[in-house]
Amino acid sequence: MIRVADLPVEERPREKMIERGAAALSDAELVAILLRTAPAGHSVVEFAREWLEAFGGLEGLFDSDIRTLLQRHGIGPAKATTVLAAVELGRRVARRKLENLPVLDRPELAADYIARAHGGERVEMFGCLLLDSRRRMIGAPVLHRGARAHAAVEPAEVFHAAIVANADALILWHTHPSGDCTPSQDDLDLTRRLAEAGRLMHVAVLDHLVVARGGFVSLRQRGAFPSP
Repeated sequence: MIRVADLPVEERPREKMIERGAAALSDAELVAILLRTAPAGHSVVEFAREWLEAFGGLEGLFDSDIRTLLQRHGIGPAKATTVLAAVELGRRVARRKLENLPVLDRPELAADYIARAHGGERVEMFGCLLLDSRRRMIGAPVLHRGARAHAAVEPAEVFHAAIVANADALILWHTHPSGDCTPSQDDLDLTRRLAEAGRLMHVAVLDHLVVARGGFVSLRQRGAFPSP
């Protein structure tokens, strides 16, 4: 059985976390810390990587239960309960953060959330804030990253996220790392296209925010949305 301690120092996830922080670790390295050991012939990180692939990534792992985990080779009650405890803690933290968020009924509140969450990014990002009927956020998926990322956005992926979350409404957003939050013609065209799609899908598109350092623009306030 190969343990984390048996790996070369540069491959030990714990040492890497201490030196560089948890964010520097891959999904497999984080899971390896929980698993601690692997069956003979595997490194712990390799075992964790194969394990995650079998579950379809972190999302599949989060949907697993104790019986599913115990069916995996090399996983006993100690490993299974350790992993599920970590998963449940993550769920509870995420749920409590969402429960404590303010009602996003003004563009200033939504823009402030986006700036806090993604203001440090150096590439353009596009996403949406998913809201319930009381305008409380129930999800915040990032849909694209990179230069002109939102130009590739399709209505299907936006509204799939909304439907899965049972959202009543959403706020579109993207960032301008340049610092200039002036909307482009592409921004206006995308806004109108997604607003029309939302009307058909019965998911209200409340706004599209362009967020940059020190400011934001609400395309709703700019009159970019089609008339009812």
